Amino acid sequence: MKKFIETIKNCWKVEDLRGRLLTTILFVAVYRFGSFVVLPGINPAQLAKLQEQTAGGLMSLLDMFSGGAFSNASIFALGIMPYISASIVMQLLAVAVPYFQKMQREGESGRKRINWYTRWLTIAILLFQAPSYLVNLKYQAAGALASGISWTAFMVPASIILAAGSMFILWLGERITDKGVGNGVSMIIMIGIIARFPSAFMQEFSSRMTAISGGGVVMFIAELLILYAVVCAAILLTQGTRKVPVQYAKRVVNGQQMGGARQYIPLKLFAANVMPIIFAQALMFVPLAIVQFNSENASSALRSLMDNRSLLYNIIYVILIIAFTYFYTAITMNPTQMAEDMKRNNGFIPGIKPGKATADYIDTVMSRITLPGSLFIAFIAIMPALAGLLHVQQGFSQFFGGTSLLILVGVVIDTLQQIESHLMMRHYDGLLNSGCTRGGNISAY
Repeated sequence: MKKFIETIKNCWKVEDLRGRLLTTILFVAVYRFGSFVVLPGINPAQLAKLQEQTAGGLMSLLDMFSGGAFSNASIFALGIMPYISASIVMQLLAVAVPYFQKMQREGESGRKRINWYTRWLTIAILLFQAPSYLVNLKYQAAGALASGISWTAFMVPASIILAAGSMFILWLGERITDKGVGNGVSMIIMIGIIARFPSAFMQEFSSRMTAISGGGVVMFIAELLILYAVVCAAILLTQGTRKVPVQYAKRVVNGQQMGGARQYIPLKLFAANVMPIIFAQALMFVPLAIVQFNSENASSALRSLMDNRSLLYNIIYVILIIAFTYFYTAITMNPTQMAEDMKRNNGFIPGIKPGKATADYIDTVMSRITLPGSLFIAFIAIMPALAGLLHVQQGFSQFFGGTSLLILVGVVIDTLQQIESHLMMRHYDGLLNSGCTRGGNISAY
């Protein structure tokens, strides 16, 4: 505790870091305030049925990612998920379409053009999702619209407001990245998740205290211990590495002998970070788009896919996570480029020929360590469903694993590491100078 207080004091002493922290807090406060600003013409007292709809299943996850804005019929109801969906599509295109592959190789200019396409695709997705959300709102809370206003006249301006709100959230995220601390989009997602934790915690506590069977206190303590163990496991997974030794040959540069030292390539056990689980979760929201939030008229298979505790949902979820883990690792880790860089710098892996043999060796190592990493991350992803078997409340069970836990762990550690770097530059000790959270970059997005 003493070290924590001392670190806070050090953060306040560094003017640049103090400004960044205050900027981050300000933008986060704006985001949270907007989550409670209801769409014009909507009576928030008449949204009980909408809030009941978002109490379970996939709708609860959608509401959690929006920080409760979805169930509040807020101007930020659609949250940041449309942008994430657009980013997923663009990353897939960068792998499959030569035009986007070339663009990705163009460096900073190519990245800016891809971002430009991503924003326009986000707007296209919003133009579809905003009316769908309003159709669901009409179905769930038709009486919430002020008298004298027709739904037909309400739909167009409300759709524009929802789309503009989502793009404003994206702008806030970018400003946090540029002017604040941490990855802005990841921070927005994390804040939405954290906003649900206090109420979920109290609901679970009350449920256990009023349990007829008794032993509520013991079960609640057991849940907290399990939650702590899962958090530690997630941290170890994201920090674990396999070190590949690299020997650099001696050479003479300007009359001075260079090289000859042995270094290591730290290959992360889970190089894809939390992106596969975010990708998979975004695809699992597709059934909601198909039925436009109305599950009563959907088939039994679609209803199963809209229940994040069903067997069918979790089987498909696990398969998608494993597939996306290999996919994202392949596009972020390029063994051929790594082998060329080593060869260019007179480096080689002992016992392995430079060039293609080195690339094949690195690819084999990555494949071997990616499989257990993907299986373990998939297990953490379905922990909420397993917690449901122990009668844990729906809201609280989301923090036992899944996207929410991994995003929380990833974003918190990434933010602390950025704060640490600012402090170390000015010779201050941070919070991460020891322990299992030191090193690595595990931003959620």
